[in-house]
Amino acid sequence: MGKERGLVIVFTGNGKGKTTAALGLALRAWGHEMKVLVLQFIKGQICGEHLAAEKLNRGIEIRPLGLGFINFNDPAAVNKQKEKAKEAIKQAMQTMAEGFHILILDEILYALKYGLVELDQVVNLIKNKPEELHLVLTGRDAPSEIIALADLVTEMKEIKHPYKENIPAQKGIEY
Repeated sequence: MGKERGLVIVFTGNGKGKTTAALGLALRAWGHEMKVLVLQFIKGQICGEHLAAEKLNRGIEIRPLGLGFINFNDPAAVNKQKEKAKEAIKQAMQTMAEGFHILILDEILYALKYGLVELDQVVNLIKNKPEELHLVLTGRDAPSEIIALADLVTEMKEIKHPYKENIPAQKGIEY
């Protein structure tokens, strides 16, 4: 067996559960007294995971850095979200050196898909992470370049979703 090192983990696909899987990993790490930081690239609102992290009395920190899901046909909204994503990339680079064991970049792959961040920025984050840091990326449509750099990739596949039956997002399930 080789020595332990920080992994690059990708949760992608069109199915539900990418953020949930990353947060499950965060909870497991917290149980081992590891420091976890979650930077959310799209979400701007308080969700159930923020409330849970507060109740855990530190250990898992979640920073919503986006504006929430926006109309990507609205150039003004896209520009604002792009500015938020630019700041989130800066925070990701800065916090990689702050002693966290796990850094989760939630929805960074959505930010990439919608042109809020550039592929080279995400590749740069991966290539410059400290050796011991576990880096987790979530979102749909992970590009092949990211998959090639990752140590572990899981694709969530949608089989059935209540949204298609006009059932709205449920508290505690989607947010």
